[in-house]
Amino acid sequence: MKNHTAIRTTFILIVVVLIALGVYRFGYLIPGLKQIPFFSSGHQHELRPVLGEDGEIEYWTCAMHPSVKMKEPGNCPICGMGLTPVKKQTAMSDGQGDGPPDEDPPGNEDMAEMQGHDHGAHAPTPRRDGTGTQPKSEFTVSPQRQQMIGVKTEPVAMRNMDKTLRTVGMVKLDETRIEHVHTKFSGWIDEVYVDYTGEHVSKGQPLFSIYSPELVSTQEEYLLALRSKDILSDSGYPDISRGANSLLEATKRRLRLWDVSDAQISEIAETGKVKDSVVIYSPVSGHVMEKNAFENKYVEPGTEIYMIADHSRVWVDVDIYENEIPLIKKGDKAVMTLESYPGEEIPGEVTFIMPHMNSKTRTVKVRLEFPNPELRLLPEMYGDVKFDIPLGKKLSVPESAVLRTGKQDVVFVDKGGGVMQIRKVELGAKADGYYEVLGGLKDGEKVVTRANFLIDSESKIQAAVAAWEEDSETGAAEQDTDTEQPE
Repeated sequence: MKNHTAIRTTFILIVVVLIALGVYRFGYLIPGLKQIPFFSSGHQHELRPVLGEDGEIEYWTCAMHPSVKMKEPGNCPICGMGLTPVKKQTAMSDGQGDGPPDEDPPGNEDMAEMQGHDHGAHAPTPRRDGTGTQPKSEFTVSPQRQQMIGVKTEPVAMRNMDKTLRTVGMVKLDETRIEHVHTKFSGWIDEVYVDYTGEHVSKGQPLFSIYSPELVSTQEEYLLALRSKDILSDSGYPDISRGANSLLEATKRRLRLWDVSDAQISEIAETGKVKDSVVIYSPVSGHVMEKNAFENKYVEPGTEIYMIADHSRVWVDVDIYENEIPLIKKGDKAVMTLESYPGEEIPGEVTFIMPHMNSKTRTVKVRLEFPNPELRLLPEMYGDVKFDIPLGKKLSVPESAVLRTGKQDVVFVDKGGGVMQIRKVELGAKADGYYEVLGGLKDGEKVVTRANFLIDSESKIQAAVAAWEEDSETGAAEQDTDTEQPE
């Protein structure tokens, strides 16, 4: 029993000591009590309410977070520190203490910021309309506090902006260089000269020979017309001579329409013999992609016997997102890299932009042409395509300076002397860590590029937005009043 009593007594003493230490250390949490440093350095500072002549409290604020403005007393919602009243007519602290004369009591700097004063300058920032009050979109952060927080600024300036777009494309055959080989008459294939898929052929190279009864009869008509011309050319009747020439030209034209070459027609005329089979030659140079030619196979005009593709130039289709389409135009240059050839950039050019968008991916197909003389770019290959698009000289602002609130984009403009202003901006293209400025800023103005410390001051941003809306509504109301005035 004695041990239990001793333990209970010890526990109660510890609790009492802890409570006493808490009151001693954190007494400033109770409105009206003085802040007592935990480690005294020979002099003490106080956080005293700023008194005024009329004694009327304008609002309550936190010495550590001057952006907090409350109508009722209480604790700071950010740090929990007791709120301090601010009177309408403020006066600076008497500065009593044992410290050096140039050392301000803790909290005075923050109080000066909260009341719209620069540290060491007590005149309010003049308003544009000359009323002597600070605009709602402006606030003051003393240079000392800016240095402590690590504020950095950068001027708005005209810069050469280059936009880089990266996408992935697939190599495809150039559809304009694909040739489908057909016959324009029916017949049977006699002999096949190109007999496997993938074989390279040159223009004019024999592909196969074919026997066609229609072709044989047309050759006979040609020989007959040729003999008639020789007999009737010396006739004294011009109509008969012209008729023989017309018949000869008609039969020769029919042979040409059936893809019989002029050399073959000349051979028929010289030998005077009909050829049982006619050789069909390749119309282009390229590789055989499809082959349907077999000996003794019957073919008709609709039968595709060969498909030959020229690989010396290829297409690459890429997907460009909706918001980037205005940056791409026909004739733009691009480079492509492939895993097969690391470190090598192959130049290409935009030749076609699809006039329809893919509703699922919200992208547009863009076609590029790439030279392929060595046939290294194989169809179905994937490649990384890069566009370097010069946007020209644009008024630009660093990306880190822009704060996106959801409804609009804002920046913090450093107006000098510790005065900053929340400014709405209109932004354009983004390139190399900068945004193009379409409105809201002027060349030479300084913007804060490290503004994380102002995120806690969301109330100030909201107040500025409310001021913009109020000004907009006031202007609309004044316009309506002017409209309703009697004549």
